[in-house]
Parts: sequence; structure tokens; C-alpha cells
Amino acid sequence: MTPPAVGPAGDIRPPAPAAPASGPVPPAILTALARTRPLPAATTALGAALHARRMLLLKSLLVRVDTARGTLPAATRRRFEDDWALLERAELTDAPAVRAVLDYPTTGAWLATALAAPDGPDFREALAGLGAVAVAAALRAGCRFTTTRPLPAGSLPLPGIGLLRSARGRVRLSVRAGAVRVTDGAGQTLLLPGSAPAGPGTRWTADGALAWSALHTLPGGTAVLDDVDPHRVPAGGIGPAALPAAERPYSDHAAWAARWRDAHALLAATHPARAAETGALVRAVVPLAPPAATGPPLSATVRTAPGAVLAQLPADRRELAELLVHETHHTKLAVLDEMVPLWRPGGSLHRVGWRRDPRPVPGVLQGAYAHLALLDLWWRARTGPAWVWRRRAAERFETCREQVAEALSLLTDSDELTPYGREFVRQMGYHHAYLGVAVRPPG
Repeated sequence: MTPPAVGPAGDIRPPAPAAPASGPVPPAILTALARTRPLPAATTALGAALHARRMLLLKSLLVRVDTARGTLPAATRRRFEDDWALLERAELTDAPAVRAVLDYPTTGAWLATALAAPDGPDFREALAGLGAVAVAAALRAGCRFTTTRPLPAGSLPLPGIGLLRSARGRVRLSVRAGAVRVTDGAGQTLLLPGSAPAGPGTRWTADGALAWSALHTLPGGTAVLDDVDPHRVPAGGIGPAALPAAERPYSDHAAWAARWRDAHALLAATHPARAAETGALVRAVVPLAPPAATGPPLSATVRTAPGAVLAQLPADRRELAELLVHETHHTKLAVLDEMVPLWRPGGSLHRVGWRRDPRPVPGVLQGAYAHLALLDLWWRARTGPAWVWRRRAAERFETCREQVAEALSLLTDSDELTPYGREFVRQMGYHHAYLGVAVRPPG
């Protein structure tokens, strides 16, 4: 077996970047990213880097399976080989469709879990995830195939598509003539239209033992509201309260869709390039359980699953627009750091204005970068189309500008940054300075 083919990988004018001209990140791309500029070439570079990383992890999984071949049960080896063959077949049929599945956020979360699993039952159980990825890829690619899948946990998550549940622990999927037939061990059948089952929502067999939950696509793009994939939130939850994911039907798709549509309209009116970047980089929104107390919505980006925004439902379109820009920049920095390390291991902790707890250097950089992007957004919103947002943006801009300045000073003095990290912070500083003196938004 071989892995599927790897896919192709108006500011102040400061001095030329000090980073080497040759390297994994071209200086112009590093500069654009550091200044939070929504440059299409930078988005393309991030997409290529993300895919290359997924292919590396997938190949690492293959190497580990080959190394452990003598200790894996024969049935586990056969299933892995069959899943890999289906993935290869799908890639030969429609490589872009397979790439979309491999690059989906929860695929990255599953790969990280599988590679970290200890040898033995945990690793064997994690290997079953390849079957879910292969079936999703084959569906996306429009392959004709038939497969019988054991479902030890009672479900088969198809990344970016939906979730199949069976109370009887085994299903047979047959894809023919543009239709998907799902049959469980008792002969109950679901017929799903299309090679990639659409029809958002959940449908059941008459006895309720077999169910298909398709993801809802958010308005105006390809991002989905992922409220079913078991890998969408880490096992320990999110934040100090260890918030779990909101389960369907409590994820409130209608509210998310309306808020998403309005937030993107506001972003597009304020900064069209930023709206386009958010649409390109956000693959999924993962609703979190509602807060126990009042306060701003909690949001997060998981490093192993960039492109997914984990969040509680914001109160209005302005709050969601800000949240999307904030988390998009966590995704950008997570992928960039896979391209070229920006920091070295260290133990220093620092206070920042937006957190109560002291943060290590990587946390300071992540926070400063996301808040610099918000500064850019608020700076534009001060003269934007929504008067309520204009007033709030002006207030938040001044407070946040001071907080980012303090964080940049800490980073500039740190000896834990790599040469690329120092150059990245230097370019962030130039943009921060520009936002403090410019009269009109840059192009």
C-alpha cells in the first residue's frame, strides 16, 4: 500500500523581512500572515501546508501499523488494508473530494488520537477510524462500493458528512446508481439520496434502531454545523468548565444559520477580504453547551483540528463576526507553526491583558495574534456601516491596542522565539504601529 498522492502544496513599508529568503515560508507570505492580512496567496499556502501535514500523519499511521503487524490480530490487519484500498480507490476517482475529507478538522483530531494511542486495544480501536474516513472519501468521490462495517460504539462518523447510528452494532452500506442503501443486522434499511448523503437533519427506520444524521451546511458557503462527530471536542471538554459539545437537537441549527448569515454580511460590508478569508478557512462550527452563567460566549480552536470553530452561540452578529476573526487567526497560526516553528520549548509565564492566568510564550503569541486581527477589524468597523458596531469598535480598539502592545513587548524580549518567530513578531509590531496612526484602513 502507498498513501494517496500529496496535493500541491496597504501597510507601513518597513525594512525588508530579516528571515532567510529561502525556506518553508516565503518572506512575503510570512509578512502577510504576521500583519493578519487576508491575502489569497497566504490562504492557499496554509491550505497546502495543512494537507501536507495530514498526509504525513496518515503515512505515520501506515508505518506504525506495518511495524506492529506481528502483534495486530489478523482481522484488524485485513480491515485496515481494505479501508486503505478503498481510500486509494476514492483518491484515484476524485482526488479533490478525498482531500476535502482528509483535511476536514475532525479527521485531524482522529489522526492525533490514533497516533497517540498506546499499543493494544486502544490502538486497535482507534484504527477503526480509518474506515470512517475511507467511507466518507468514497462517498464524496462518487465511488460505487459495498462494505459491511462493525460499529462497536454503535456509530459510524463520516467526517464532514454526518453520523450513522445503529443499535445492532453492524451495518452494510451499498452505493449504487447515486443512492446509498444502509441495512442493519435485522434487515432494517435506510435509503439516502446522493453519493454524499445530503438532506440535513436526522432520519430513522420505523423501529428507531437505525438512524442517519446529516450535517447542516451554513448559509452562503461550504462550512457545516458539526453537532454529531464524536471527535469534534476533546475528551476533556473546553475551557475551565470543561464544556462538552452541544448535542443535536440542542445545537439550535436555525439560530446558528441566522447568526452566521448576518455575521458574514456584516464582515463583507466592513472588510470583504476578511469575510472571504473566513469563508475559506472555517470548515466547521462546533456548537458548545450553553454557559451556566451570563458572560461572553466561550470559543476555542483545537490545534489538531484547525478550521473548526468551537463556540457557544453568540448573542448577535457583531459578536459572531469578532469570534470568527479571532478563531480564524488561531487556525492560521496553528497551521503556520507546522510549516515553520515559531518558538522553542521554554517554561516562562507572562501576564496578558485578556487573560487572568499567566500564559507561556506560545499562548502569549496566539493571543496577541488573534487580538491584533481584532484590532484591524475594529479599526475598520469604526467607519463601517453599522453605527452600533462603530461605537463598540472604537471603545474596544483603544483598550485592546494597549494590551497587544504589552504582549508584543514581552514577545520581543523573549529568548524562546525562533528566528522566524522573531521576524513574525517584528511584522506584527509594524502592523500594530500602523493601526495606531493611520487615518484610513489599508487595502
